[in-house]
Amino acid sequence: MKTLYKLSLIFLLTPLLGSCIAFHSGYLSNSAALNSANFTYVNQNIKGQAEATYFVLFGGLGKETLVHDAKEKMLASFPLKNNQALANQTVNFKYTFILMGFARKVTCTVTADVVEFNQ
Repeated sequence: MKTLYKLSLIFLLTPLLGSCIAFHSGYLSNSAALNSANFTYVNQNIKGQAEATYFVLFGGLGKETLVHDAKEKMLASFPLKNNQALANQTVNFKYTFILMGFARKVTCTVTADVVEFNQ
């Protein structure tokens, strides 16, 4: 009887705990105007990441705050100097749904290239 109970419990909890799904979305945001050959690439694909966890619609941060936090982390790892600017900025979101959708984790990744303009 205990074996049957354990098997039933496993079969009921496996879909609940093992079910997760992820969605990705993103966009390209405003960047420096690179329409003439007056710049050089200093660094490519620098990135920052921020995440928030929600449980039944509670918790976490708003979308704008996640983007801001990810960009701040990116700039903290590579601070801009004089005549430098961010170019080719992208913002990507990954939505992971866990526990049959009762919990979700949102991860925001901001990437960019750093260019330096000639004087």
